[in-house]
Amino acid sequence: MNINRSMLIVKPKQPFLDWARSLDEESKDLTFERISGDETAYLVPQMWDDAGAESIVEWCYDILFELELDSWCVDPDTWPETRDLPTFLEWFKVEYHSLVLDLCAEPITHLEDEPAEIETRNGY
Repeated sequence: MNINRSMLIVKPKQPFLDWARSLDEESKDLTFERISGDETAYLVPQMWDDAGAESIVEWCYDILFELELDSWCVDPDTWPETRDLPTFLEWFKVEYHSLVLDLCAEPITHLEDEPAEIETRNGY
């Protein structure tokens, strides 16, 4: 079943890897191979072209940035101070997928621990 969502996949670039390597002694030997391959996919409002995708990234890059950082280190004191759109695009490659199909019979449900900011973000 076609759902009324599109998808973004956020992939780390060199600045993210450099940051992750700086976190502790165990992380200093991280490689792209170790941090890639199971990137997070985000459902976003439906879009049909790259221009729409760019506006969606502008709309939610701050949440994406924090979720990606939090997936590696939950201490915000270690996160980069500058987390604006240009920095996000420097740290991450975003793949756009306009069509999302749901092959499951069970309906999509929302988890109770979903960040409130995602649930209530308006604009799309």
